[in-house]
Amino acid sequence: MSAFAKLTRRAVLGGGLAAATALGLGGSALAADAVKLGVSIPAATHGFTGGIVWWANEAKKELEKAHPNLKITVKTASGAPEQANQLQDLVTVTKIDSLVIFPFESAALTQPVAQAKKKGVYVTVVDRGLTDPSAQDAYIAGDNTAFGRIPAEHIAKTFNGKANVVALRGMPTTLDNERWDAFTAVMKQHPDIKILDAKYANWNRDDAFKVTQDFLTRFKDIDVVWAADDDMAFGVLKAIEQAKRTDIKEVFGGAGSKTMVKTILDGSNPLIRADVSYSPKFIYDAIKMTAEARLKGQALPATHIIPSALITKENAKEFYFPDSPY
Repeated sequence: MSAFAKLTRRAVLGGGLAAATALGLGGSALAADAVKLGVSIPAATHGFTGGIVWWANEAKKELEKAHPNLKITVKTASGAPEQANQLQDLVTVTKIDSLVIFPFESAALTQPVAQAKKKGVYVTVVDRGLTDPSAQDAYIAGDNTAFGRIPAEHIAKTFNGKANVVALRGMPTTLDNERWDAFTAVMKQHPDIKILDAKYANWNRDDAFKVTQDFLTRFKDIDVVWAADDDMAFGVLKAIEQAKRTDIKEVFGGAGSKTMVKTILDGSNPLIRADVSYSPKFIYDAIKMTAEARLKGQALPATHIIPSALITKENAKEFYFPDSPY
């Protein structure tokens, strides 16, 4: 196992696995002779999903070695239609009995996942929740409420409750809604903080660059950009540099990528003061928790939330893992 996996396992798993083994799966707690586990995730279209893909394959390698009666099939999709088709193949061709899915989109994948569950597949949904929770058996995610609340509180404190803010959202998913609702709930407590506009940039660096160009053209006085993702933050920084804007005082990303954490640690960019943790390693832990519970004939807790924390220069060393893929 990598050093990063060992370092982060304690923080992510916490008591989740112990809680999982205390619960019976349906009406039976009999151990399975074999488990066929499908893993359905987005392709590595940006840094975070690159981390998701890497950790998923690490889980496959390590868990299959540890459990000879476990077979894991990992599928990556470039969009919701492809993921839905792959999901059907996993059920009908590969004949999986368990599924860990990181949905490309919430609404588009809800019905395909529900159909898999109706056919007897045990379903763990990761991160991007479905629009109908009854389509899943378990949900594992980072703390998306904290992901939105923490940067909002940081901005309010740093700018003494007075600032002009533009925001970049991710994609139309339940987790993005949770983040946005938490962010705006804090901002409503500070009437002198003005959210000038918010647009989706798909957690993508190039899209964030284009959205920020539009913001910079339309708004001549911006104090803070909430990018809501480190990949988007890098696109934001490029647009600001290209436009030679000096009014912007901070860009706040999210997810604690190693490049962003190193920037905070070194103090190498005055626009980057803080970040919020949200590691793609949760896919590894979701696969591990699901596989080990299924092998024992047990179920996971209905919900397992992994905490997020504010990353600043004072604690950045705790979140810096140079060997990680993200």
